[in-house]
Parts: sequence; C-alpha cells; structure tokens
Amino acid sequence: MTVANSGLLLPVLAAAIPTVFALAALAVSRARPLRFAGFAAATALVLAAAVTVGVALAPASAATPLSPLGAFLARAVRVDPVTGVMSTLICVLALVIVPYSRRYLDRDPGLPRHARALLGVLAAVTTLVVSNNLAVIALAWVATSFPLHSLLTFDRERRPAVIAAHKKFLLSRLADVCLAGALTLLSLSIGSLDLDVIEAWVLAHEVLPASVHAATVLLVFAVALKSAQLPFHGWLIQVMEAPTPVSALLHAGVVNIGGFVLIRLAPLMSQAFVAQALLIAIGLVTAIVASLVMTTRVSIKVSLAWSTCAQMGFMLVQCGLGAWHLALLHLVAHSLYKAHAFSSSGTTVERWRARHSLAVQGHASLGQIGVAALAVMASFGAAVVLAQYALGGPQDATLMPLMLLLGLSLSPILASGAAAGWRALGQLAVRTAGIALLYLVWHIVFAGVLPHAGDIDAAPWAVVIVGFASLVAVQVAMQVQPGGWLARTLRPWLFAGLYLDEIVTRLLFRAWPPPTPATSPPSATLRMPEILEARP
Repeated sequence: MTVANSGLLLPVLAAAIPTVFALAALAVSRARPLRFAGFAAATALVLAAAVTVGVALAPASAATPLSPLGAFLARAVRVDPVTGVMSTLICVLALVIVPYSRRYLDRDPGLPRHARALLGVLAAVTTLVVSNNLAVIALAWVATSFPLHSLLTFDRERRPAVIAAHKKFLLSRLADVCLAGALTLLSLSIGSLDLDVIEAWVLAHEVLPASVHAATVLLVFAVALKSAQLPFHGWLIQVMEAPTPVSALLHAGVVNIGGFVLIRLAPLMSQAFVAQALLIAIGLVTAIVASLVMTTRVSIKVSLAWSTCAQMGFMLVQCGLGAWHLALLHLVAHSLYKAHAFSSSGTTVERWRARHSLAVQGHASLGQIGVAALAVMASFGAAVVLAQYALGGPQDATLMPLMLLLGLSLSPILASGAAAGWRALGQLAVRTAGIALLYLVWHIVFAGVLPHAGDIDAAPWAVVIVGFASLVAVQVAMQVQPGGWLARTLRPWLFAGLYLDEIVTRLLFRAWPPPTPATSPPSATLRMPEILEARP
C-alpha cells in the first residue's frame, strides 16, 4: 500500500511521531530532564501502532482526492508496512531506554544534556523512517550523528571515551561524503530522490547505467562505515566507555540504520550486482572475523559489541543475497535482543555461568558435532519441505538454505548437550526445535511485509554457506582442542582483532588528532552501575 492510498490520516500520524520526540527534546528542563520523555515515547508508540494497524487494514483501493497539504504529505511521508514495523520498533526501544536512563543516571548533573541528546536521536531516526525522500533520509541519518556524539562523550573528562567518539565522528563524516556522492549521482541519473520515483525508474530500466552502479557502490561504502564493518569497526568496540543506556541505544537502534536504508532501496539494490557482491564480501568477512574475535573477549559489553559487528555483517550479507524480508526480520530481532542484553548486562555474568555449567560437564567430539550437524540440518530441511507443501508448494526459495545455515549454527549446541548427557540433550533438542519453528513462522510473516526474489542465484548462496560452514568448523576445532595448533596460532591474532583497528586509527588520527579532554579525578566519573558490571 502506498501513501496515496491511505488518505491524509496515516501520513499525519506518521509525521507526528518524530514531532513528538522533537517537542519533548525542546521541553527538557534541568530540574526534571526526563519529565516528558516517557510520555513522548508512549505517545509515539500509540501513533506508530495506529500507523501499523492502518497500513494492515486500509484497502488498496481507498484512494481519495487530497488537499494541497495532503498532497505534500503524500509525497513527503512514506506509509507502508516497513514504516509501521520500524516506527513501532523504535518507540518500543524508547520506552525501554528512557526509564533505564533515568535509573542509571539518577542525580547525575549531566542528565539534562543526556535527555536532550537522547530525544534528539529518536527524533532524527523516526524522521528517517517515515520519510519518502532519499535526501531527507540522508540528512536525518547525518543529523543522528551529532546528538549521538554528545551521548558518546557524556563523560567528557574520560580520554578513552573522547578518543573513541572522535574516531566514530571522523568515520561518520567520511561516510557522509560517500552518501553525498551517491545522492548526487542518483539525482543526476534519475531526476528525483523520491523513493516512489526511484522504484518506478528501476522497474522501467532492466540494465542500470554506470553512474547508478557507482552510486550504489558509494552507498555500500557509506553503510559499511556507519555499520562498523571491518576494518572500520574499532569505534563500535571502544565507545563502550559511554554509559550503558547509550550503548543500548547505539547497538539496538542507530547502528541498524544502514540496513534499513538498503531495505528502503531494495528495488534499486537488487539490480546493482556490483553493490550486492560488495555487500556479501564485506558482510561475510566481518561476520566471520567478528564471531571468532568475540570468543576471545571476557568483558560482557565488549563481547556484545563484537556480536553487534558480526550481526551487522550478517544483515549486509542478507541484503547482498536479496533476502530483504529476512534482513528486516534480522534487524528487528537484533534490536530487541541488544536492547535487552545491554539493559540487563549487570546480570549477564550470572546467566553465562548458569549456561556454562552445562558445557563443562563434557566436551563434544568432532564426530558428535558432525552427526549433530547432519541430523539438525536434515530435520530442518524436512520441516521446510513439509511447511512449504502445507502452504501449497514452494513459497520462498531462500528458506531452505537459510534453515540449513540455522541448523549448522545450532549443531554445536546439541553436540555439547550430547556430551553432557541424555537429559541435557533432550532439553537442548526441544529448545532448538522451538527456535527453528519460531524462525520459520517469522520468516513467513516477514515474507508478506517485503517483496523478495522467488528464485535464488546459487553462486553467492554457495559462497555464503561455505563461509559460515568454515566459521563453524574453526570455532569447533578451537573448542574441542583449545591447546591445539590452530587455537594457539589464531588466538593471539583474534585477541588483537587482526590489528586492523590500529592501522585505521593511526591513519585517521594522523589527519585529524583527537581533542584533549579536561582532566578530573577518576573517582568522580565512576558510577555504581559500572562497578557492578565490572565485578567478576
């Protein structure tokens, strides 16, 4: 459904969402900084839910003549299922992060500045989500960076925080240059930056001109820079110096914007084979390396940061494969998971110990893991065949390889359960089956939200499957033989992150050195939640 078919009400409701956050940011006071923030988040969630319901219920034939204001909103605001899903997601995250910020930064003198910047980020992100013009999307994406920089430098006297935020700021400006180049080329080639016009133009052209291919490549570079893809990932790891609510906002929301922009441009990107190949290459390498590096980290927040880096890589791989509905599903699931993970990071250590107590009862052998992998993938494959048969035949060609990848990733868990005993194996088997069923259901749901290719290109899918199979093989080999040659060779390099960030940091700071923060006693910046999170 398009905006023109939704009358005036839905565009007005969608445009009101960023307006509510902007007004709340202007209403921040020093006495009660977050007084209106919770109300704004709840109001925005009601508006987003109304938009989502309206998109689902409004008939496609309900087109009505529009007034000049309605015509302007029809062109400026995009009301579709993606808008409903994303705006609802952002408002739910706001309802989680706002009260968490109030508790975490209680009585902190910097809370008013934090509240204003937090609401500014939410206003910019929701503007980006509801806009129908690529230039407005780009400007809102750029605008998000500035209040986020204020959040990342909340403790301005802490030099590590200032340095990490400075690195992120420089890479974001480099991404903005790529984004500006992409928009310029698209505007000159297509004549408009409205998403509807771009989509219609792509449908009318089977082959993209070289200028549009160049624009999509620049867009991929911009997304890679802002999504913390290798080798530009270091800022995401080091901004853990910021307060935990800021980390939750960054990892659950802001870092996902690149994937959302690609989803908005799905019709264009689906025909840009060079850009798709770059997305697969960049995302696959990042997902593999970050997943391996994550296993060497002991800090909970740093481990979560490397996890975000890997998950963003996997999302870019899905975009490169043309599985746009799965990229949206991945974005939503990752956002909710990271919001929960960071908001409960103080108890993550205890939960990890509870899970780890099962694994230490026994070590799975390579044979057990291999048998578990074959059994799980065969079971998932059979489930997919039965599900698609029940739905009236093959519905989505991407479902089978993705379920096989899911089975491959879950097989080490079942193998660990086999090593721990039959009871543990039964529990993990039930949990694994539940995960597979839930993924299958959500896969079908999101297939109705976004269009996706019915056929798949075997070559890129084969590359991705081989890449993730190699990742699982290396992880298993390092776990089964932690003192073996492979583990002893790779672990020092993985612990150092392959030294990629050091090279990028040296080049960036040679061009623009970071500022020197004001000094103050370390004890003045240490808050009780950080002490609790640092406890072993």
